[in-house]
Amino acid sequence: MSTATASPSAFPAVPAVDDVGEVGAGPYPVGTVRARTSRTSQIITLVAVLVPPVGLGVGMAEVWGSGFRPLDLVLLATLYAAGAVGTTVGFHRCFTHRAFEAAPVAKAALAILGSLTLQGPVTQWVTDHRKHHAFADRPGDPHSPHTSGPGPWGAIKGFFHSHVGWMFVTKGMERGDAYGRDLYDDRIIRTIDRLYLLWVVVSLGLPFGVGWAVRGTLGGATEAMVWGGLLRIFLFHHATFSVNSVCHLFGRRPYESRDRATNNWAVALLTLGEGWHNNHHAFPRSARLGLGRLQIDPGWWVTRALEMVGLATEVKVPGAERLARRAA
Repeated sequence: MSTATASPSAFPAVPAVDDVGEVGAGPYPVGTVRARTSRTSQIITLVAVLVPPVGLGVGMAEVWGSGFRPLDLVLLATLYAAGAVGTTVGFHRCFTHRAFEAAPVAKAALAILGSLTLQGPVTQWVTDHRKHHAFADRPGDPHSPHTSGPGPWGAIKGFFHSHVGWMFVTKGMERGDAYGRDLYDDRIIRTIDRLYLLWVVVSLGLPFGVGWAVRGTLGGATEAMVWGGLLRIFLFHHATFSVNSVCHLFGRRPYESRDRATNNWAVALLTLGEGWHNNHHAFPRSARLGLGRLQIDPGWWVTRALEMVGLATEVKVPGAERLARRAA
């Protein structure tokens, strides 16, 4: 995690992490860029959250007679998996936590694939998530479900806030040097960040183009975009949102951590391993999230494959002794 540009005494002390996630002492600012989410960010978020389901409904009505064909399933599954790899292996494990170092070609590919999920540019995603870890489930956490008050109504508000509401209130507030200096110093990340709107177009245009090339009709292209574009974005959005909400409320906590993150197998299956969230919060800089024998973690398989071909180095994983020390 990057350090702040101001002197340590200027900011309150909150937990930091070492190479695989032990708790240490480190200064992080409460607000480094702006006091609240910008109006532009709110509008873009509203569009990103609402357009996929609304467009999905309109598109399904448009292609109702043609139904669902093998190409649609291939596009849905392939692009979902590609975006999930970009998010969990790239945005999260590599760029946010530096769990491994990626070669330039792998870094660029992971950043682009993560951007295709329409969850925001790399710098925004990473800086928000770094602040989440600095203040996990305490005041200052951008999307904790546990900071909205007591009682049933507080729990309902907390779930909504952590799942989607936070994006209209606290999203993008830390998009600056304090949590992202290493990103802004990286030419590849800066370039891909600036081209974010291009990746939005590609995310929807790619399935449309494949549908047009294979079927040769506007209806066929639209059908492909509905399934491989709008439905895929909608499904992966809420799978990822569930890491913030479900995985801080429901599940098991086999390791000690300074928050209420849980392991949830259903979310892990939908996000290529992100649902092993208690594991992750106990060892934030581990490239492997599924630390148990039966904890399926496809994101780790991809990371290992990158390492085997020389595209990932300095891969960090906690050893048995450290796992035993942090076991609850």
